[in-house]
Amino acid sequence: MDEELESLRRKRLQELQQQTALQENMQEEQQKQFEEQKKMVLRGILTNDARQRLGRIKVARPDVAQAIENQLIMFAQSGQLKNKIDDKQLQMLLKKIIPKKRDIKIKRG
Repeated sequence: MDEELESLRRKRLQELQQQTALQENMQEEQQKQFEEQKKMVLRGILTNDARQRLGRIKVARPDVAQAIENQLIMFAQSGQLKNKIDDKQLQMLLKKIIPKKRDIKIKRG
């Protein structure tokens, strides 16, 4: 009886592990599809120079790049973009998003 119960437990544990692995694979696949769709949209709304700049920003500051990508996609979905975003327009958008650095000087007297 104990062996039978242990066998059932092992079988159930294995089924749960398989379900978990399947769900993780599905989530990864959905994430890949989402990223691919995002790339397609950005490819359609950015010039080559702007896309290259965004790629460099993504390497240096992924959080800023993510914010810019999201904002650009929102602009595209809402129909606010008439033309492709060029490098100069992307730089202007960056200036709005990235806070200005402050120089702090301490005078000791």
